[in-house]
Amino acid sequence: MQTLLGIVAGIALLVWGTHIVRSGVLRIAGGSLRGVLAESVSNRFHALLAGIGVTAMVQSSSATALLAASFAAQNLMPLAPALAIMLGADVGTSLVVQLFSFDLAWLAPLAIAVGVVLHLTRKATRAGQAGRIAIGIGLIILALQMIMQSARPLTGAAGVKVIFASLTGDPMLDLFIGAVLAIAAWSSLAVVLLTATFAASGLIALKVALVLVLGANLGSGVLGLLATAGTGPAGRRVALGNFLFKAIGCALAVPFVGTIEGALAQLDPDPQRLVVNFHTAFNLLLAGMLIGFTVPVARLATRLIPEDPGRAVAAGPRYLDPAALDTPALATSNAAREALRIGDIIETMLAGLLTVIRTNDGRLAREIRRMDDDVDELYTAVKLYLTRLSREELDEKEGRRWADIISFTINMEQIGDIVEHVIDDLEQKKISQGRSFSEGGMKEIEELHGRLLATLRLGLSVFLNGDIRSAEMLLAQKVEFRTLERAYAETHLDRLAWHTPQLIETSSLYLDIINDFKRINSHICSIAYPILEEAGAIAPSRLREDFARDAGERGEPRPG
Repeated sequence: MQTLLGIVAGIALLVWGTHIVRSGVLRIAGGSLRGVLAESVSNRFHALLAGIGVTAMVQSSSATALLAASFAAQNLMPLAPALAIMLGADVGTSLVVQLFSFDLAWLAPLAIAVGVVLHLTRKATRAGQAGRIAIGIGLIILALQMIMQSARPLTGAAGVKVIFASLTGDPMLDLFIGAVLAIAAWSSLAVVLLTATFAASGLIALKVALVLVLGANLGSGVLGLLATAGTGPAGRRVALGNFLFKAIGCALAVPFVGTIEGALAQLDPDPQRLVVNFHTAFNLLLAGMLIGFTVPVARLATRLIPEDPGRAVAAGPRYLDPAALDTPALATSNAAREALRIGDIIETMLAGLLTVIRTNDGRLAREIRRMDDDVDELYTAVKLYLTRLSREELDEKEGRRWADIISFTINMEQIGDIVEHVIDDLEQKKISQGRSFSEGGMKEIEELHGRLLATLRLGLSVFLNGDIRSAEMLLAQKVEFRTLERAYAETHLDRLAWHTPQLIETSSLYLDIINDFKRINSHICSIAYPILEEAGAIAPSRLREDFARDAGERGEPRPG
């Protein structure tokens, strides 16, 4: 029982160490690695090499599968190059197995000690993340030692020898066992190395060990399917295509295991090295033979996993890639892209609002109200996505961007609510009554509305680029808009002296609309505050005064 617990604990530590290395590498070089993958689509051989390099660094083909699947899901990469990347990822995994098959016991305590010192003393820096990677590498080596040491007593147990002897001779059964072990361990690395140890000790025949390695490769393909199960059809096709490659490779390799064994024995007859070399040779041959078949397999995967016809293309988040959460810079960039989609919807709502005011278009009014539901959905999605990022692991720049995105989406969501409120008022007080504004009042609304759209476009640019001069221009728009709104309110009161029924009937609605426009403008201009505060271009006292004034205008409790 203790032996079994030792193996299970070692496998768990191996999975955790791999996760630490993967997350550390992605935090340091995630943007560069994704850039390498994105730029490799022009040539299948470049994609193959990119998959090898990225997987060798993150030490997980599943992580590479998630990255490639996320690109495919966002239509940033065709399926065929993504499959070429996955062939390279399998080769990269085999190279990692080669590395850890050597005796690296001396490296584990050194890597963990250095990593802990770096991570605790310089946590928010790149050196701190490098320390995290060192800790993960040390844990992987330590975990492999635990697994080998825990499994060693099994090699001398008579009962275990009988059990393993009863499982030999049937390639399909051995293939299945290898796949199940890889899925249970959530890692083909541990299974391949454990199989090599059993083969070296004579516990299993060499031919059986090689078939178990094939099964471990097939199991890693199943792991890819499980890892991408929550993605869209395009992402799942990447994992399915990779699984098909592995299944084809296993089917071709099983009949020739004996021949391959003899060829590899001439290279290195040691059973442990032979098993590890077989794993590498299998993935190299698989990549070499099937690299020319990525397009047909892509077509087959597309046929097996078609697009969902009931899925709304425009609705729901597009850029909130879960695979990027291990790379804060990429995750915040994805969230910013999704936040800009919210801004685009708000711009469409505001543009349609003027049409409703002019024409009393009830159908368009209902469509604008529905758009506010889209805004609410995206706002919730962005907020939940960002909360999945650990703020303790964000550096100062990433932390500021995190806060900026949250602030921006809150302001956009509140603008959506204001627009919906204006639509409600229009339906109750104007559309249902068949009323219209005076010519002068309509011109003033159009003037304010035009300024509002221009301010929103400037605000979106400021949020995207963080330009200080543009932020200053945006903040200046706030004062100008407030002054113009007050002037139009006074002009309207002067017009009321004419006592015309049209003016009296729409007076309160007119004043509410221009006041709501001012509130919307204040929310847009709030985008400039974080940028100007960070640049030291606005005094904290001025910031507090503006926030207090804005809160009063919105009917909120004043801060302080």
